[in-house]
This record gives sequence, C-alpha cells and structure tokens, in this order.
Amino acid sequence: MSARLLVVHHAPTPTVRRIVDAVLAGARDDDIEGVEVIDRPAGEAAAADVSGADGILLVTPANFGYMAGMLKDFFDRTFLEIGGGLSDDGSADATSPGRMPFGLAVHGRYDISGAVRSVEAIVGALPWTQAAPVLEIVGDVTDRHEAAAYELGGTLAALLMG
Repeated sequence: MSARLLVVHHAPTPTVRRIVDAVLAGARDDDIEGVEVIDRPAGEAAAADVSGADGILLVTPANFGYMAGMLKDFFDRTFLEIGGGLSDDGSADATSPGRMPFGLAVHGRYDISGAVRSVEAIVGALPWTQAAPVLEIVGDVTDRHEAAAYELGGTLAALLMG
C-alpha cells in the first residue's frame, strides 16, 4: 500500500496555478516511489481526503491579508472531522497524539504574513506538524520560486516514502 500526499489548493490565477503545478510535479518526481499524490481544489477537498492521507500540502493566495476564502471554507467544513480541537479558552488544542506532516505555500502581491499566520493558527489546532519551511512568494513568480515549489512538493512526498 502506498502513502498518500494530499495537495489542497486554491489557484484562481495563472500565477498561483504555476505554483500548484510545480508542487505537484515535485511530489511526482521520478525519484519518489510509493507515494500517491492526490490533487484537490480546496472547494472539493473533504474530510475523507484528509483522513486517507499520510501528509498534506496546502497552497493558497494571500487575499486581503488572509488565506483564500476557499481554503478557509475547507477548514470550516472539515475541522472537527480531521481532528481539530480547541481548549476551553478557545485557543488551539490539537487533540490527537499523531502528527501528520504538512507543508504550506503562500503567494501574494504584497504582504502575505497575515495569510501565513491565519493558516498556522488553524493548523495549530490540528494533529499536524510542519515538515518544511513555509514557501512565501511575494510578487511575480520567478523560476527560482517555481523551483522552490517543486522542492517543497518533493520534500513532503519524500518524507512519506517507505
């Protein structure tokens, strides 16, 4: 049985689509063996996709200082089913001892810190652990950014190889 890497993304522009495509290509690199890559737009991703995954990679644009609404919708629809938890005071409290590796790529034209922070706040309440540094892309996507996205996809997939 192969490991599964779930890539959840919102790619409303050719720029973000370029990042998603590079992440997927890296995860499907010929050197990666025994890892099935599941490509899910955020609006279609479901709790069952996460439950069946061994790792997850999120890609979002920064919109008005926040993650894309579609990615937030994904979290809103699935949060409790995928192991999310909050403490009595409302702060993040991951309830499961298991720690699924995750990665994150964020693109924005200007400041993306709010988008990164918003995803990290939600992920802090999930039984996930950050497996790679956040790929933060500001402005036009360059070949260097595309290579970094490829590497991020490859890194997450390689972690899942048996």
